[in-house]
Amino acid sequence: MDRPVRPRLASLSDFQFGAVATETIEDALLHFAHQNEQAVQEAAGRMGSFRETRIVEFVFLLSEQWCLEKSVSYQAVEILERFMIKQAENICRQASIQLREKTEPQNWRALKEQLFNKFILRLVSCVQLASKLSFHYKSLNFQINLPTPLAYVEMLLEVLGYNGCLVPATQLYATCLTLLDLVYLLHEPVYESLLRASIENSTPSQLQGEKFISVKEDFMLLAVGIIAASAFIQNHECWSQVAGHLQSITGIALESIAELSYAILTHSVGTSTPGRQRPVPPHLVAGALRAATSPTHKAGGIHPK
Repeated sequence: MDRPVRPRLASLSDFQFGAVATETIEDALLHFAHQNEQAVQEAAGRMGSFRETRIVEFVFLLSEQWCLEKSVSYQAVEILERFMIKQAENICRQASIQLREKTEPQNWRALKEQLFNKFILRLVSCVQLASKLSFHYKSLNFQINLPTPLAYVEMLLEVLGYNGCLVPATQLYATCLTLLDLVYLLHEPVYESLLRASIENSTPSQLQGEKFISVKEDFMLLAVGIIAASAFIQNHECWSQVAGHLQSITGIALESIAELSYAILTHSVGTSTPGRQRPVPPHLVAGALRAATSPTHKAGGIHPK
């Protein structure tokens, strides 16, 4: 009996840059900037608590097994993140009401077990929902077709292409996908190192960590860091030009671009396998990025909002 034919995954060559009108790109850039600013402002202390490595890896492997588009895996993580946060908020809200009204409390251990027992089912459901990009789930009060860092990366690469970037967008795109996977899988380590670098302290306080949540939810910043790090890997001599373009497009300070690029690159060094591109030596990364952000270029680093 013949085995069923699995659907073909979209290859990198299927993604076309330069096919969109400049007016459309400008409108998209403004829309994304507004959307990102709103998301950063609304970032709460519990955001990011369900982006653990094992969860993200599970989503990635499931998406790959089902031959889904790459964007689906990122979107599934974001949907799961928001859904689980809403679940946690509902539990806390119920507890507050019961304490205020002095009613008999629920069995929170049983409720916690129920939440854990259904987690895999909800994760799978989020992957399925992410594959249906036009769906809206009104009872959760948010749109299923959530923005992801990949959408910001693709949009910025389009703009870079029109601006005459020295490194071709198609060449950057493949590396961007690899680094974006890495950041999702190592979300906490990457941002912890970024936090320590931004405050120049190896032991951040709880308050500093809470204020840094807005940085973690800044997809425009992440996309800029991903592209800049990819440009450095592809051709470090062109990094300053690419970073300069990204600064002009987004208004993000060059030092902030360098700080996030450095955090991403230091976590990717040594992860390559035989046959792939050689990793960038850490001293080369640090030296080149610091040179690019000399006092004549700095406009302020990453600071929690």
